[in-house]
Amino acid sequence: MVTLLLALLSVQVPDLPVVRGELSFDARATLGAFTGRTTALGGRITGAPTLAGVRGTIEAPTATLVTGNGRRDRDMWKVLEVERFPTMRFVLDSIVASPQQGDSIPAELRGRLTIHGVTRDATFVGAIRHRAPRWSFRGRTLVDVRDYAVGGLSKLFGAFRMQPEIAVNVEITGDP
Repeated sequence: MVTLLLALLSVQVPDLPVVRGELSFDARATLGAFTGRTTALGGRITGAPTLAGVRGTIEAPTATLVTGNGRRDRDMWKVLEVERFPTMRFVLDSIVASPQQGDSIPAELRGRLTIHGVTRDATFVGAIRHRAPRWSFRGRTLVDVRDYAVGGLSKLFGAFRMQPEIAVNVEITGDP
């Protein structure tokens, strides 16, 4: 087990100049749960001799988030102030990996998440997969949007309200 963990932590990760994927969020509101998503995700991962040394940036244009409901989308873009804060960004500071399980490596991507111009520490919990030459990660983190100065969560004097806690999901793939 110790040998496997040491082998895992010494995995060489190449630079991944092309990163793409999907960012989504799961939210709850008075009228039910909904999901928003965008596939306009991009970024760059800088490789390292070990997973722990990998760094990078993933970002998405805020105005590309859609929920499938035009009115809700317009309300969301308004409270996110997409003209003023056009980009959401995650800066990867470190990866903490666990022993490989099957074809995936349980991992935490730790870094800083910026939404609505506010940056907070965040950890995405999920798994890394490597199918040469591609590397991918799927994970999630829980966010309270009030921590990111997002207001406007209720309408009609509170009759319609969105819960401030959302799950942010990310699926990214990088090619060397």
